[in-house]
Amino acid sequence: MAILLVSALLLLTPSQVAPDEDLLLKNVSILEVLKSEVGALSNTSEQYSTQVQPPGTSHHIPQTIIVGVRKGGTRALLEMLDIHPNIVVAATEVHFFDWDENYVKGIEWYRNLMPFSYENQITIEKTPGYFTSLHAPERIHDMNSSIKLLIILRDPTERVISDYTQVYYNRLENRKSVQRFEDIVIKNGALNTKYKAIQRSLYDVHMERWLKYFDLNQIHIVDGNTLIKQPLKELQKVEKFLNLPPKIVSSNFYFNQTKGFYCIRSDGRERCLHESKGRPHPVVNRTVLEQLYSYFREHNRNFYKMVNQSFDWH
Repeated sequence: MAILLVSALLLLTPSQVAPDEDLLLKNVSILEVLKSEVGALSNTSEQYSTQVQPPGTSHHIPQTIIVGVRKGGTRALLEMLDIHPNIVVAATEVHFFDWDENYVKGIEWYRNLMPFSYENQITIEKTPGYFTSLHAPERIHDMNSSIKLLIILRDPTERVISDYTQVYYNRLENRKSVQRFEDIVIKNGALNTKYKAIQRSLYDVHMERWLKYFDLNQIHIVDGNTLIKQPLKELQKVEKFLNLPPKIVSSNFYFNQTKGFYCIRSDGRERCLHESKGRPHPVVNRTVLEQLYSYFREHNRNFYKMVNQSFDWH
């Protein structure tokens, strides 16, 4: 396995006597991609131990975590940040702080799930389930009270529809029965506020838990709606928040007309998000939409006050 990975890495890296620093740093990320493609990465520390360790690197506990939100754009944010030579990202969602069965395995188990990185690199993992978890804020604080957190949010109604869409397609693929969006969201003529997708969009309720453990200056809110349309604008804000030199540029992105969103160009290759991302949403009854907008309106106002920031949401 190690010979296969190293050989593939050599094919991707131009031969030169003294490769520049950016290329050296990104070799770690390229290596992680290669290992993922040949099946060397999984959520078990035993299999992670088979990684080939580049000289001068080690496993580090994340200095930054993308804690949410589900269907907010966490995968896009993670892959776009991976462009930066001073960032390495975990290949999978670890679910360490929100799943008890993982948390009891201990911090060393968690550390060993992280990619190898150099001292001057930031390790980032993302698990969107953390944002709505009752335990994740306290557990992350116990690990590192000065950690920096990233939360990517979008219009809460759009997020609900996107959440439904993902479950809808998953059920279709597994040949399970499906329901219309309206039949789930409306029960007995009223909005079904117990629907999990709606609960996940109550940003103020969840944010209150995070602010009990972290100062607002440790948390950066990424506008998911803007990231889709102007990725560079949002990523430059993240670079500043993480105190990183500006390395991500406009040429790292190109608009894919077929998919209808921006894809990534870096390390001499182009890539788009998985086909499961950006699936078309169902056309939702206008009356139902208005009910959702109305329900979230007060929650949105509360959230804006909490974070001293407003968004262009309904």
